[in-house]
Amino acid sequence: MVKVQHLLALSAVVLLAACGPAAAPAASGREQAASAGPLDLKAPAGVYAVDPAHASLQWFVGHNRGISNYVARFNTFDGAITLDPTNLANSRVEFTIDPASVDAHYPGDYRRTHARSDFANWNEDMARNERFLNAGAFPEIRFSSTSVKLTGPRTADVTGDLSFLGQTRPVTLRATFNGELERHPFAGAPAIGFAAEGRFKRSDFGMALGPVSDEVTVRFDGEFIRRDPAAAAGR
Repeated sequence: MVKVQHLLALSAVVLLAACGPAAAPAASGREQAASAGPLDLKAPAGVYAVDPAHASLQWFVGHNRGISNYVARFNTFDGAITLDPTNLANSRVEFTIDPASVDAHYPGDYRRTHARSDFANWNEDMARNERFLNAGAFPEIRFSSTSVKLTGPRTADVTGDLSFLGQTRPVTLRATFNGELERHPFAGAPAIGFAAEGRFKRSDFGMALGPVSDEVTVRFDGEFIRRDPAAAAGR
């Protein structure tokens, strides 16, 4: 579940009727955004590592026939952006998630309602149960980008391979560039911020379906700090 959708999808078709020749349909919102110019990014090139203290990775799934969204998060993840600001298409995104760190903020009495369960609580059930995340057999969820395509001055589609439950499938995240700092006030290095959102079907990865929807939405919000090139070279 990832890594990382955020995201933005706009479409509009305008038809004008007149006595003269018919006007061509107007470009869609995403087409207009894509023609607005390159990403306005002044951050220097380099590898930017996620700052876990200022990042959030949540997922949402329709519950009870879609009357609400069930919301949970992963507390342990790692990721990096290899940034080429002169040609964003050369940039890469790598993300790994520990499925055992799932956190659903479940307030109920799990032991009373799951008396026959072998798990201590709902988080452990979701993490370890073979019907869910099965973290014992698959201890890592990974997203590796395969392409980055600008869709507007501050947006891009990041397509990559999502590896989950032993299956690998393509997923596209709609990413938004939130801003940058020439010098992070605490880290003393350049920093950038992104949000991303994407969707995929649980059934595509072999997960058993239950009283929640097949489609999962994943959203990431966070900051990335550039690694010290000298320190990285010395490793």
